[in-house]
Amino acid sequence: QVQLMESGGGAVQAGGSLRLSCAAPENTGGIDIDCMGWFRQAPGKEREGVAAIGTGGSRVAYYADSVKGRFTISRENAKNTVSLQMNSLKVEDTAMYYCGLDPLYCAEEGTPRNDYAYWGSGTQVTVSS
Repeated sequence: QVQLMESGGGAVQAGGSLRLSCAAPENTGGIDIDCMGWFRQAPGKEREGVAAIGTGGSRVAYYADSVKGRFTISRENAKNTVSLQMNSLKVEDTAMYYCGLDPLYCAEEGTPRNDYAYWGSGTQVTVSS
């Protein structure tokens, strides 16, 4: 089992910014990390893959259409950490945000995955008008 620790959630007014961070153990017990990313879940809404980033030199990133141009995902491979910078936040971004890790892939047809082999307990993001 891989334990992921998220931090950085909170409450902000629309138009504001938040930065989420997630750390996986440096020793994953032999589990390959192909992808780390974020998905979110709001009450009454479907789970949505928000952003994901792969390993390797290119570090290809994927974003949901709803956050493109506003959110930026970054990763520090050496420390198995991933961050999500969220700017120009909207009320509809309100959700529980979860960090995920997967040994296989990041996205399907360019859309970041919304399920991972391992995920954290989540951090709440609340955006008010």
